[in-house]
Amino acid sequence: MVLGLLTHKPMSGYEIQQVLQMTQSDKWAGILPGSIYHALKKMEGEGLVRLESVEHTGNRAKAIYRITDRGREEFRKLLTEALKQSSVAFPTALYTAVSFLEALPAEETIAALEEQKRRIEADYEAMKAGEKEKEKYGPVPPHVRLVFRNMYEQFELQMKLLNELQAVLAENPPNPQTWGFES
Repeated sequence: MVLGLLTHKPMSGYEIQQVLQMTQSDKWAGILPGSIYHALKKMEGEGLVRLESVEHTGNRAKAIYRITDRGREEFRKLLTEALKQSSVAFPTALYTAVSFLEALPAEETIAALEEQKRRIEADYEAMKAGEKEKEKYGPVPPHVRLVFRNMYEQFELQMKLLNELQAVLAENPPNPQTWGFES
């Protein structure tokens, strides 16, 4: 992600962080703010980026990085590899929890599912805001719109599962004795 952003223009770690946060890309890319600086230093050591300049504003120094030819080659390689990989991701933590529902009281399960639904709704709204933010910088390309649509469908699919799970639990509350859990 960092290399990709540097293909557009030289940037500081802070600018990269701001772009990721503005567009909500940090959410789906799983990039923590502190990891950007570490990644830049590591990539500089590998010859993928180079320090172009250091800008001083007041007491602060801002390092501006530029992607190198080697970095562009690596970016193309990583991009090609990412497009080849299977991108189906399962909510493993949820699936694991559902496998052991009998270990929790029904009211605790319902409360936890409601909390997850609230979080998904908040993430959905944040993603919508990220799309709107992207639109401020010009037309969003069709392939990027397709990615946003896929993300929204993932949110909706997850909400559907949670709603159906709650309905199933309401009709058939888990029985702790089914799996030998103590009540």
